[in-house]
Amino acid sequence: MLRIPGYEDGPLTEGSAWLDEPLFWPVHLGSCLRSEEAQRAAFGADRDAAMELYRELSADHEWPVFSVPLRSGHTLHAVYRNLEGEHGLDYLVHHPAWPEAETLAVVDGHFMGPGLSWPELVSAARQPVTEGAGGPDARLLLLFPALGDARPPDDAAPVLTAALAALTVIEEPAEVARMLLEEQGLWEPARWRTADGVRINDGGHSYRNPGNPFALPWDRLREIGDALDGRERPAGRALRAAGPRGGPGR
Repeated sequence: MLRIPGYEDGPLTEGSAWLDEPLFWPVHLGSCLRSEEAQRAAFGADRDAAMELYRELSADHEWPVFSVPLRSGHTLHAVYRNLEGEHGLDYLVHHPAWPEAETLAVVDGHFMGPGLSWPELVSAARQPVTEGAGGPDARLLLLFPALGDARPPDDAAPVLTAALAALTVIEEPAEVARMLLEEQGLWEPARWRTADGVRINDGGHSYRNPGNPFALPWDRLREIGDALDGRERPAGRALRAAGPRGGPGR
């Protein structure tokens, strides 16, 4: 059984077997397919089969985990939190030097996020790490529900279209990619900026907005941003007591 330090409430299991199921992907992206039009485009005639797959994926006796290691030694985890009455998808980041994992985003009725900007999503998906879940396309789609970026670049739609075309049986992947980028997560798409070399956002529900009282500490924000961007720096073993208020402009 898997173990993620600080996240021991459920029966964590390796979820990589799901990655070969084409219907898994529209199910996984469901929080970003909220409109009826988007659901029809993504599921087509397979909606009933998709709902059955979701019930299997959400069974409380197993909590599937999909892990995306980064070359810095950090690992991103997407965890299906199949707790009765509190189902959700949790995005965590951990490093062996840390006492426990940190939460980047939570996809459920009490959502928290976003956790990733578009450049970070692409960087994390494409880092040359051989372990973990799937290849670059799979990692891109696994992490996509944690995205919230008000200004994705012009090539975002083609990149997302290529991943959908490679891994799913969606008939119009370009159209679904467009709708995914328009709807993104449950939160409002955030505006990202760099402050003192640290990428932060203005999202009212984001752990990466240092203006929020629940934000991650500044040192942790720096370390996570470096890891997502592919920069290898020593992982911090201790945090400054000032937390997010230790950052610039506070």
